[in-house]
Amino acid sequence: MATGQRVCAASEIGPEEARRFTVDGIDVAVVRASDGSLHALNDICSHEEVSLSDGFVEGCALECIGHGSAFDLVTGAPNVLPATEPVAVYALTVEDDSVWVDTSIVQNRAASSS
Repeated sequence: MATGQRVCAASEIGPEEARRFTVDGIDVAVVRASDGSLHALNDICSHEEVSLSDGFVEGCALECIGHGSAFDLVTGAPNVLPATEPVAVYALTVEDDSVWVDTSIVQNRAASSS
């Protein structure tokens, strides 16, 4: 059984699309990578207060529109400067086309203090 909060139907997130949702008071970007997989990460760039869901999905990365930092959707690690700190990656479950995000489960330990 899924835990957390239902945010949308999986079919609502198109290929290489990111959408912002608020889960337990946290802005979360739900992203569909180019391979079709879904990911949930903190929506705020670790470099500057910019919404990552307004950025661009390329492969398995989400690029911030602020200064071009790109974050790996699996690890939350920045792949491109100027960001040097990861963003949190949250547990995401798809059950019967419903996307559930649990912000109490941070899947990348390096960002858990963020």
